[in-house]
Amino acid sequence: MRRPRSGWTSIPLVRHFLVALGFLLIALTPIVGPIPGPGGIIVFGAGLSLILKYTGWAKRLYVRFKRKHPKKGSWADWSLRRASARRRHERNKLAEAASSAPSEPQPSQAHEAPRDPVRHLSD
Repeated sequence: MRRPRSGWTSIPLVRHFLVALGFLLIALTPIVGPIPGPGGIIVFGAGLSLILKYTGWAKRLYVRFKRKHPKKGSWADWSLRRASARRRHERNKLAEAASSAPSEPQPSQAHEAPRDPVRHLSD
């Protein structure tokens, strides 16, 4: 479900400027990369996150990349600190824990006497 846009990013000119800034940051990555420290990675991530946030075609390409390369996609989600990746990871952990735990009868079912199938049909 999409929420209505509000604030500065609802203005199309601002959105186009942010996408252009994202492309500029990605273009600057090779220049900033040789500088000591993780500057190039941060600049690339900032540019990529701006482009992914404000363009639909980039989101579709990103989703296609993640489906084709799930392990690389999970690393990209982790590096972009995507909330959807955290939710998906938590959901997978819960499902994995539920499938590995032995199923025990529910307390309400443990004390009930088994129903007679013939009598049940006549009720």
